[in-house]
Amino acid sequence: MAAAPSQTILFIILLHIFYIFVPSHQYHPLDSLTPSEFSQIRSIVTKAYPESSTHKLTFQYVGLEEPSKQTVISWLKNETTTNPPRQAFVIARIDHQTHELIVDLSLQEIASKRIYSGYGYPMFTFEDQENADKLAFTYPPFVASIRRRGLKLEEVVCESFSVGWYGAEEEEGKNKKRIVKVMCYYMNGTVNLFMRPIEGISMTVDLDEMKIIGFQDRVTVPVPKADETEFRESKIKPPFRQSLKAITVVQPDGPSFTIDGHMISFDVRAGMIISLASIYDLEKQQSRRVLYKGHVSEMFVPYMDLTEEWQRRTFFDAGEYGYGLCSMTLEPLRDCPPNAVFMDAYFSKQDGMPRKIPKAFCIFERYAGDIMWRHTEATIPGKTVREVRQDVSLVVRTVSTFGNYDYVNDWEFKQSGSIKVTVGLTGMVQVRGTTYTHKDHMEEDVYGTLVAENSIAIHHDHFLTYRLDLDVDGDANSFVRSKLRTTRVNDRRSSRKSYWTVDSKTAKTESDARIKLGSEPAELLFVNPNKKTKMGNLIGYRLIPEGVTGALLSSDDHPQIRAAFTNYNVWVTAYNKSEKWAGGLYADQSHGDDTLAVWSNRNRSIENKDIVLWYTLGFHHVPYQEDFPVMPTLNGGFELRPSNFFESNPVLKVKQPKEEYSP
Repeated sequence: MAAAPSQTILFIILLHIFYIFVPSHQYHPLDSLTPSEFSQIRSIVTKAYPESSTHKLTFQYVGLEEPSKQTVISWLKNETTTNPPRQAFVIARIDHQTHELIVDLSLQEIASKRIYSGYGYPMFTFEDQENADKLAFTYPPFVASIRRRGLKLEEVVCESFSVGWYGAEEEEGKNKKRIVKVMCYYMNGTVNLFMRPIEGISMTVDLDEMKIIGFQDRVTVPVPKADETEFRESKIKPPFRQSLKAITVVQPDGPSFTIDGHMISFDVRAGMIISLASIYDLEKQQSRRVLYKGHVSEMFVPYMDLTEEWQRRTFFDAGEYGYGLCSMTLEPLRDCPPNAVFMDAYFSKQDGMPRKIPKAFCIFERYAGDIMWRHTEATIPGKTVREVRQDVSLVVRTVSTFGNYDYVNDWEFKQSGSIKVTVGLTGMVQVRGTTYTHKDHMEEDVYGTLVAENSIAIHHDHFLTYRLDLDVDGDANSFVRSKLRTTRVNDRRSSRKSYWTVDSKTAKTESDARIKLGSEPAELLFVNPNKKTKMGNLIGYRLIPEGVTGALLSSDDHPQIRAAFTNYNVWVTAYNKSEKWAGGLYADQSHGDDTLAVWSNRNRSIENKDIVLWYTLGFHHVPYQEDFPVMPTLNGGFELRPSNFFESNPVLKVKQPKEEYSP
């Protein structure tokens, strides 16, 4: 890998194609906060706001307050010899109020502060949820309800659910508080508790006061059986499928990438963040920027059940629960192949102290027999020429688990210059208890599929919105939508009756760039209008969706008002450092007044500007019996692919990997 003499390659991706580089300074300005920095932040904040018996302080979010984009770019170019200020953004709850603090770690002081008084609340901490769940077991009405059902209290597990927002009529009541609903499950013979819901009981918990302020015991429904819900290999009873022959991945010379420091960053809300991805152009002998920053911005998961305990299940998993907070430790050889390298992640607990997630990321090179490119030339008389290149890519993976669902998140960097982003859904579907034991008995809309006796898996959606700050060979970009249009042949120039042509239009403002995919074929290009190839084509990248799913809820439905960022699959906005979270900074009980849809309505100019792509991939999930008791992985994703970015095929000169055969 070639690099400028003043640069040290910190994280190399993909043998002469992708890499992320930094100058040789003390730290990278986009590095994740370290454990020692979390401790410093805690010390600075608690000194300014000392706790007492009447003065409560909790850390709801602690993340990097990144420098301005231009500051980072100047630093990368060695235009400045000093490091940008190292700062953190803190959202704290202090005496039932939400405080926004910017903490300067260099000066060891709070640089700015304000009290937030708008709609919505900060994301939950683990401690918020765990403490709320525990309250049920010392609450006499709940204990009595469990005993009346003939259940063992020690086999009950409870879970906190966000409550959403359902209009102005609620504003005078309990929803002026930071609350959750607590509902419970029954184990007693299984660890697959999500298959054994205790229907009809719910509690409302005030998180600031940490007390139960509402209780319902509405109806008694049979708890589904524990039979056939086991998913652990050591506990499942035979017969089993025949074992496959051994499969392994061998890299006798080690991986083709290096990691030196913290380059893949982590945020407790976004999870994995990919920053400053650049391509090394072999012909130009220089690196070229593609992606300044990319990450999950929000995930909206609404359930389609209108029963009392279910109608509020319209989750904003990133903004309410934290995509990073719910990151899981990866299991070697199962979650990741034998050639994977692992990295840890850290976040702030509710008391401000750091907490470690071991093996939160894995990084590995993937070769599964795929072909990068090939051709057989068989038209030359008496001669056959065959040339094939193996497709070896580099994958960065994390897994986030939100209660019942596990999301497998991959960023795959290909030698061709493509970036593929994939999410896999697995885990447990949400099941509601019912009196039905066979489909023929059903006489009403049950909002789902009967997957086992007394078990209805509820219809629902998954929408993941990604924030992709593309810098295609520089930060001045434009968005071009090229429609493929059928054209009739009305003259005698051809015996054909039709052909298709390409009509391209550059979006001038944000309103021009909102797109619902699926209605017509189109090419979605992000170009640098200031740079062209030798052939005169604009340098660019294009978005290639794997599948198209759009919102089905009505636009006046309160969950959809909050999740209006899913109204379109594609949005393009002017770059604004503060616009990170598609569902708003405060997603819990939000009103939809600070979302991507609201920002886009400003209709700013986006032609030849620093712009951001927002892409929403979705799944309409109609459950099937194969999803019980654990769901096989369902994948979706998109690709960012070079489009006139290179002068020719960038992997023409890629050599075959060293061949290594195992007997």
